[in-house]
Amino acid sequence: MLPVLILRNNGVHQKLFCTCKSTSILCRQDYPSSSYTTSSSSAQPTSQPASQSIVKMVCSLVCDSYYQQAHMRGSHPRLHLNVDADSLTHEQAVTVVASLASEAGSMIAMSFLNWAIGFPKFRHFMRLYIVCSMSFIGNRNFEKAHEVLRSMVKIFAEIGKLKEAVDMVIEMHNQGLVPSTQTLNWTVKVTSDLGLVEYAEQLLEEMCVRGVCLDSTSYKLMVVAYCKIGNILEADRWLSAMLEKGFVIDNTTFTLIIRTFCEKGLTNRATWYFHKLSVMGLKPNLINFTSMIEGLCKKGSVKQAFEMLEEMVRKGWKPNAYTHTALIDGLCKKGWTEKAFRLFLKLVRSENHKPNVLTYTAMISGYCRDGKLNRAEMLLHRMKEQGIVPNTNTYTTLIDGHCKEGNFDRAYEFMNMMSNEGFIPNICTYNAIVDGLCKKGRVQEAYKLLKNGLHHGLKADKVTYTILITQHCKQADINQALVLFNKMVKSGIQADIYSYTTLISSFCRKKRMRESEMFFNEAVRSGLVPSKETYTSMICGYCREGNLSLAMKFLYRMSDHGCAPDSITYSALISGLCKDSKLDEAHVLYDTMIEKGLIPCEVTRITLAYEYCKIDDCGSAMVLLERLERKLWIRTANTLIRKLSSERKVGMAALFFHKLLDMDNHVDRVTLAAFMTACYENNKYALVSDLTARLYKEKSLRSPSQ
Repeated sequence: MLPVLILRNNGVHQKLFCTCKSTSILCRQDYPSSSYTTSSSSAQPTSQPASQSIVKMVCSLVCDSYYQQAHMRGSHPRLHLNVDADSLTHEQAVTVVASLASEAGSMIAMSFLNWAIGFPKFRHFMRLYIVCSMSFIGNRNFEKAHEVLRSMVKIFAEIGKLKEAVDMVIEMHNQGLVPSTQTLNWTVKVTSDLGLVEYAEQLLEEMCVRGVCLDSTSYKLMVVAYCKIGNILEADRWLSAMLEKGFVIDNTTFTLIIRTFCEKGLTNRATWYFHKLSVMGLKPNLINFTSMIEGLCKKGSVKQAFEMLEEMVRKGWKPNAYTHTALIDGLCKKGWTEKAFRLFLKLVRSENHKPNVLTYTAMISGYCRDGKLNRAEMLLHRMKEQGIVPNTNTYTTLIDGHCKEGNFDRAYEFMNMMSNEGFIPNICTYNAIVDGLCKKGRVQEAYKLLKNGLHHGLKADKVTYTILITQHCKQADINQALVLFNKMVKSGIQADIYSYTTLISSFCRKKRMRESEMFFNEAVRSGLVPSKETYTSMICGYCREGNLSLAMKFLYRMSDHGCAPDSITYSALISGLCKDSKLDEAHVLYDTMIEKGLIPCEVTRITLAYEYCKIDDCGSAMVLLERLERKLWIRTANTLIRKLSSERKVGMAALFFHKLLDMDNHVDRVTLAAFMTACYENNKYALVSDLTARLYKEKSLRSPSQ
């Protein structure tokens, strides 16, 4: 007698027969009617004998195929059913998977599910997954239930129904399925791969409330997801939390973090993580070290890069061609081309590593940056002789170099040369020429060339838009710059911090700080890290507007993004404070920049010293300038004397003149003429007499030695 499987469906009892590999087990399974509801006509329940026969046949075939494949191939067989999937209805498939789970076990039911979802008909039929998972929960096989849900999440994400699948995972938890960290991590990975990183984070929070414990993979997934979309601040937050838990990342993720942090300008933070993770037990490999060296070089921290190289060698790693290329590129960007060339020659003479096309291109770029285009072209011929084929980037570098020197005819020759050699000029090539033409004032020619490139299938990129936006901002045509910015964003191109800074700077110059604030906040929300130039633009804008409190606030915020104020930043603040008669605060900032090794520009030096002179505090002005080196002091004193003379403050001018003579016997004729003229005009003949007597005396003392 065959076993009878009774299913209750819409109040109607159906007897379905199931034979499972020579076993006969009587089982009764009840399902709620709601689990069988579907809009598909093929999924409507049926009590026809033909339907019973199909279910019985499929169950039998599944069992036979499973055991046969398991015997031949091991513990994870793949079903080969001689069944036409189109002849099986949705409802029959649900009945089969439930019956197999109850009668034959979760493994066989799982094998049928994997077979069924291989067909489009069943692949996106959610109830099939739900019934299968519920059946496994009934079997107390939670591992297989989670496997079904992970498969469902991945498959439904393919058709844009990820959230529906995630909702069903949560519902399964409500039905008694113990939450799983593995399933959570899988769902987070699928979600973040689709770019829904914020939703992934919400999901993590939801699962934590439900009792799921996050592991190192959970944190790593969020770090990687935020790195990939460029939101470095959120990546930093998750990475910090991960390290606080004592988790250590793998080398691949480590490399991604280093590169992303360095690309966003947070080199110091990347270096901190590098050493922190090393202390925690991660052993940096050659790729990790090279990525760190490359990031430091791109930031301009070449000295730190060589220190990292020394540490790398101490740890037993030998630098390869890519390591040397990063250092050569860094040296060239600092203007130390000859040092770079010595390192290049060392690589040429090496037995193990030879310069590649990237190395040659870096060296060529260095010579182009220095305007030594003959040497750059010589290296091009040299690399061809060595059998190294230049690429599009190599030619673009040479074209860019010639454009910067205004040699557009030679740039066009190289453009034709690369085309003849099979290299099609790309948008970077066009950007180099367009940028050069714009900077030389040949804007119409630049637009014509760009239009030609776009006509031949090229698409404007971030650099293209930035060049054009910058050009319009220089022409004070900020409305057209905004049109281009919006067009770039609408075309799906993520604006970088340079694009934002260009617009912010332009608005600040026009004292339109409301728009500047809007773009600044938008850049931060997008995950971009404001640069030193971004902050300086905002500070200058607030100073022009007279809003010193906000200017100082932005100064203190700079450290949050790893930025350090430069002499321009301090100069803007000092000038603003002077206008507001806050000399003590200005003096503090002046001393701060001196202590940091920054040299105040002459305008800053004169402005602050003159403000003290205006309030008859010549002593503070003297003290202010004492910290300058001798050459700068002399130049500043000459300028200040002329300014005081023009303002008829000849008494103070005389004090500075005598102090100047203490340091330098050579009198500037323009300064002396300005001082004497002011004295005569103000009837201060005694000052002229005293100064003339001193000059005559010192000249007499110098005469015997001459």
